[in-house]
Amino acid sequence: MEATVRPPAWKTVLAFAIIYFVWGSTFLAIRVGVREVPPLLLASMRFSIAGVVLFGWMRLTGTPSPTRREWISASLLAVCIFVVDYGLLFWAEQRVPSGIAAVMLATIPVFMTLSEILFLRTQRLTFRLALALLVGIGGVSVLVSRSLSLSLGEVPFDPAGAVALLIAAISWSIASTLTRKLPLPASKVMSSGAQMLAGGILLAVAAAIFGEFRGFHIQAVSRGAWFALVYLIVAGSIVGFTAYVWLIHHESPTKVGTYAYVNPVVAVIVGYFLGGETVGPRTLLGTLLVLVSVVVITTTRARKPAPSPLVKPLQELAEE
Repeated sequence: MEATVRPPAWKTVLAFAIIYFVWGSTFLAIRVGVREVPPLLLASMRFSIAGVVLFGWMRLTGTPSPTRREWISASLLAVCIFVVDYGLLFWAEQRVPSGIAAVMLATIPVFMTLSEILFLRTQRLTFRLALALLVGIGGVSVLVSRSLSLSLGEVPFDPAGAVALLIAAISWSIASTLTRKLPLPASKVMSSGAQMLAGGILLAVAAAIFGEFRGFHIQAVSRGAWFALVYLIVAGSIVGFTAYVWLIHHESPTKVGTYAYVNPVVAVIVGYFLGGETVGPRTLLGTLLVLVSVVVITTTRARKPAPSPLVKPLQELAEE
């Protein structure tokens, strides 16, 4: 049996640095961009361009286009991921600090686990999981608590932004479940390119419906906002996703998945030092509780509910 060739250590370190720090810093780039560009329009520009680049790259390398069924699946996922999740994230970052937005979206594993326990019945509720879920919900409560913010001398952030971020996290968790069930292209890069392209188009439609094109003057946008958009497209979507796909093929999913609880920390630090965002006791406590919850949930081995007494005899019969 031929031994698997390990890639150079520097490539692995670089790829992890990209998904840790680049993805973590995109939350501040979004906040910079939405100060001057309407949120849905900005999101549309980001994902339309990134989608065209990824889709075109795959076609040039000989990867077949998605089938009609795969395009329908990609479009359905695009609604959940790009229109709802990212659309609400871009909208909320007009009202919520970028670091807090990243921490709120870190609750995605919490909602995924809840859906697996309550609806899909693919996960069993253990004491460890129950405690982790309660800690995560407690962390969110700390972050959004108005009375706690005032008692600690911090400025409470807009409740509508907090609700939008929670809906965004729930939408992403639904999309993650659907991804396992829907027919999608075998190539992950082609699949993501198709989803980004569909998402970018749908976001443009949503921007038009909500009147974001009216009163928007492209010449009034500053260089800083354009740089934020270019950073989101190139570093966040194209380079970041390429590094992620490369890591998935060379490292364990558990190791790669650590970006889920590193990104919020990076976002809080970047927001504080580069974005002038306030980091007080409420932010630190809420962030700590959410991250502890996510670490416990993502490192807990899935335990399926006990099967019916008839299942085992039927399995034995099938094996005979």
